[in-house]
Amino acid sequence: MLLNKVVRAGIQTGLRLQSTSATASARAATSPVTQGGFCFEFTEQQKEFQELARKFAREEIVPAAASYDKSGEYPFPIIKRAWELGLMNSHIPEDCGGMGLSIFDSCLITEELAYGCTGVQTAIEANSLGQMPVILAGNDEQRKKYLGRMTEEPLMCAYGVTEPGAGSDVAGIKTRAVKMGDEYVVNGQKMWITNGGKANWFFLLARTDSDPKCSASKAFTGFIVDADTPGILIGRKELNMGQRCSDTRGITFEDVRIPKENVLIGEGAGFKIAMGAFDKTRPPVAAGATGLAQRALDEATRYSLERKTFGRLIAEHQAVSFLLAEMAMKVELARMAYQRSAWEVDSGRRNTYYASIAKAYAGDIANQVASDAVQVFGGNGFNSEYPVEKLMRDAKIYQIYEGTAQIQRLIISREHFGRFKK
Repeated sequence: MLLNKVVRAGIQTGLRLQSTSATASARAATSPVTQGGFCFEFTEQQKEFQELARKFAREEIVPAAASYDKSGEYPFPIIKRAWELGLMNSHIPEDCGGMGLSIFDSCLITEELAYGCTGVQTAIEANSLGQMPVILAGNDEQRKKYLGRMTEEPLMCAYGVTEPGAGSDVAGIKTRAVKMGDEYVVNGQKMWITNGGKANWFFLLARTDSDPKCSASKAFTGFIVDADTPGILIGRKELNMGQRCSDTRGITFEDVRIPKENVLIGEGAGFKIAMGAFDKTRPPVAAGATGLAQRALDEATRYSLERKTFGRLIAEHQAVSFLLAEMAMKVELARMAYQRSAWEVDSGRRNTYYASIAKAYAGDIANQVASDAVQVFGGNGFNSEYPVEKLMRDAKIYQIYEGTAQIQRLIISREHFGRFKK
């Protein structure tokens, strides 16, 4: 706790980067971008954050990643250490005790953590998704109560939207919340909830209008729910193909009573809140996918400079060198995409178009680059003693969670046609 306070104090005085969108416009006048046009150079503070996260990932996450993957154990010691170093919850506003970093800054940290292990990174990033509705829509009391506590100790939270029969089809959510006096009584089931068994509290999306003809924009309400509320039943940890140390579970709500004080904005505002969070959380997801792809590229490159066939390093064979060149191109472009999408939202603009492009492209190339890395390793790549088979398993979820690759294309096409018709 003392270390965390010292680190946070140092960061808040010496490593403060761009602000969140609330103050981005005010600082834009002094940013390198507005002074010198389009700029790819990071500030010294951003470089320091990136280096801190890189060092932590390579020294503490990479050596432990394979063990956590095999055991499926939740990596709380690593998460606690990341919290102590100020590498998680970085976007919590300063008035709630946080550092108030921009999405761009958070993305730089996320890419480095994902390089070490995306299972660990997803557990950390799930906090961002769970907190974002409260950051965007919470009143002062809600923000200080639920965000503030996460700066005092290493707590987790979760985003409770997906259900067994409603993933991409958010409008198909069945969980119901019925108002009874000063409370709402909730019944239903959520599924694939990251940090579901470790969360201190949940953001919950539930239907409050029983009329099936009611539009999604008015039918749902967002709630903050303490995880120890009576009636919340935590399901078993799911045994997933990849990111195995991440805690993913089903959550059942049986007559769970939520005080009206825990409603975000008001009844019927939930869908917009839940969807609005994605503009700020999809860039970090894309950054995580990019971090995995960079790790796959690095592992494949190192192997190609050690392994020999036909009397030559395999890196000297054109088939391999061209494959690595294609992998490098994809990684660089994915990085540019997530940075553009983060920069857009930090500048106070709606970034839905760029966020979906970044998420879709980075998720796709993470899978392609990881698969190509396995190919470079040959038979060894198919073996669990080498790191790339884990990367290939871990990569797949990036085309599924926080909006599938297909949903992103629907969003992109909608945004594209909307611009074209203007």
